[in-house]
Amino acid sequence: MPRFPDQLLYIGGRYVPARGGHTFEVVNPATGEILANVHNAGADDLDAAVDSAKAGQQRWAALTTVERSRILLRAVALLRERNDALAELETLNTGKPLSETRSVDMVTGADVLEYYAGVAQALQGAQVPLREGSFFYTRHEPLGVVGAIGAWNYPIQIALWKAAPALAAGNAMIFKPSEVTPLTALKLAEIFTEAGLPDGVFNVLPGDGASVGTALTEHPQIEKISFTGGTATGRKVMASASSSSLKDVTMELGGKSPLIVCADADLDLAADIAMMANFYSSGQVCTNGTRVFIPRALRNAFEARLLTRVQRIHIGDPLDARTTFGPLVSAAHMQRVLDHIEQGKAEGARLLCGGERLRDGALAQGYYVAPTVFSDCTDVMAIVREEIFGPVLSLLTYDEEDEAITRANATTYGLAAGVVTPDLARAHRLIHRLEAGICWINTWGESPAPMPVGGYKQSGVGRENGLATLQAYTRTKSIQVELERYASVF
Repeated sequence: MPRFPDQLLYIGGRYVPARGGHTFEVVNPATGEILANVHNAGADDLDAAVDSAKAGQQRWAALTTVERSRILLRAVALLRERNDALAELETLNTGKPLSETRSVDMVTGADVLEYYAGVAQALQGAQVPLREGSFFYTRHEPLGVVGAIGAWNYPIQIALWKAAPALAAGNAMIFKPSEVTPLTALKLAEIFTEAGLPDGVFNVLPGDGASVGTALTEHPQIEKISFTGGTATGRKVMASASSSSLKDVTMELGGKSPLIVCADADLDLAADIAMMANFYSSGQVCTNGTRVFIPRALRNAFEARLLTRVQRIHIGDPLDARTTFGPLVSAAHMQRVLDHIEQGKAEGARLLCGGERLRDGALAQGYYVAPTVFSDCTDVMAIVREEIFGPVLSLLTYDEEDEAITRANATTYGLAAGVVTPDLARAHRLIHRLEAGICWINTWGESPAPMPVGGYKQSGVGRENGLATLQAYTRTKSIQVELERYASVF
């Protein structure tokens, strides 16, 4: 028997069943237990959600910015009040350790909503004099109904990162969570309604891409799509959105990010950063620094530090507060990661640790893959070129700084990059040459709400977070005013 009752769609401020009557199972990746049967939305459900969103958006946009902000701040308070309960649900659905979901997933999502509630009033137009008796002014107007498609690795955080700027700007949103991890997005919809959001302003349609995802990107009454996921799917989303109605798109896609450890780096600090950049959330983070470049002379010392830290990882039940490393999100994803690992072995990378599924005791029921470190990697290996999205670190040696930069940039991706060195002049010099949208110096992974997040190359289009994202959920109207009598040439 599933742990939770059937999960419905959320349309117009209430739960409703899918019109087609189809459901799919959601599984606890730590145990293989079925958590719930979730209703699978279809095109008819999307049409109903769009109608509801259009009506709700008119009421929402008619409120003042201050009134909208008050409602969003009430939602922030409810999120923080229910942090622990939401974190537990997120852990059950994703397999991420409770220590992570309590302190990062919930917290950073609420922080972004609070940020946009605060900066919404910064959406101000300009007034520009032209000549005596004539001027123009601009105003930012909401797009209307927008759509968003979330990823499975940070379900509620991504939902909030997408909803916060859209709602703050006066739009309504239809959100499709990943069919793998849809549970907390539904709870978020409840919270928005409880906070006072008008019915229809935030709708949640669980379902797969074929049943509702494509219909969402193609719907002619949806003005913008924000997508987080893989690059291959991102190409399809962009093509679908543009061919249907020339929708604006924002996409946060894949990565194969470099972490460059300089010759003067503190190797203990560098090892700590490399561990966080590869094994946090069991490696299921798009910004992971999976290509770690180390000076050839420091390789052995760095390997030893990595192995010491891997041995300290506490692998276990994600609900155990001591656990720092949980399962992968699904059986299918686990197999994909294991296939990459086998390919790395076959291509000649030297396996330092891990490289297998964990089957001891209770772990055998879940989708656990051991933290894996490969050394003696080369740039042509698949494990170095392709996004794995799992706990697999590839160690590469280099001799000269210029060589490291050239090789770091030799990828179709450009999401993130990092440098470890005490020499800040060197750090900035290197960072300015790295082709990546998010860069870290002597740290890794934090994305505060005001900081734009997004990639170069095939790692994305547009940005999440920051003031520019708020503006991207509006269109600019220009109005010229003539105070003197208009003079026609005819």
